[in-house]
Amino acid sequence: MSIKSKVLAAAATLAVIGGVSTAGTLSASAATPGCSQNGNTCVQIFSKRFGTPVSPGFVESVFLGLPFAGVPTILQRTSTSNPAGDIIIPAAGTVSQFYAKGMVSATVNSHYGAEKAVQVEYAPRGVPTGLCAAIATATPYQDEGLTLQPCTTPGTTVFIIDTADSPATAPVYFPIVLASTTDFVHPFTMTFPGQADPAHRLFPQIKVQHLMGNPANVPDDQLWGADIPPVS
Repeated sequence: MSIKSKVLAAAATLAVIGGVSTAGTLSASAATPGCSQNGNTCVQIFSKRFGTPVSPGFVESVFLGLPFAGVPTILQRTSTSNPAGDIIIPAAGTVSQFYAKGMVSATVNSHYGAEKAVQVEYAPRGVPTGLCAAIATATPYQDEGLTLQPCTTPGTTVFIIDTADSPATAPVYFPIVLASTTDFVHPFTMTFPGQADPAHRLFPQIKVQHLMGNPANVPDDQLWGADIPPVS
């Protein structure tokens, strides 16, 4: 069975038994109380278009909370009861540190070596799944959707915090560049295209697109905010 079929079948099952809701409850936090247990660092990654640091609104979450490789990551309302938004940072450092671990290429390191990079792991109620937000292909392409993939996968599971392209008027927001990008003028970047409220979309998947308007005029759908842990 294809991952799409598995997701649709699981969605139907959850709907029948009254399981996980993709809407959640609007609150100031996207994480359940258990997410920060066991020494985990929980984060909420939100789009500038739909939220602020005080009220993030919609945050990166896992479709229906399903902990399987290939399940899409989406924008979903913040919730303290729905574990679909329980995201942790299992690894953070400079791009050069990820390069030393064999997680990014020499070419990416040559362009972004000093920049901060992270992996984003799904950890419902604080239990790590070993699955990170990523793309499923070795080489990204325009409008490819983000999905859960094994965190051990090099390149495609690492994201660069591109503060060099943060807007001067709002430096709290930044592009998040995929570390397997092959374009360094307009790198592949986390994007939530369109202006429609994610709650009004049937499938609000986060995608990667070429970064536009950099460095001074990056659009809101390519700018993100998050409480990223410091790099040691």
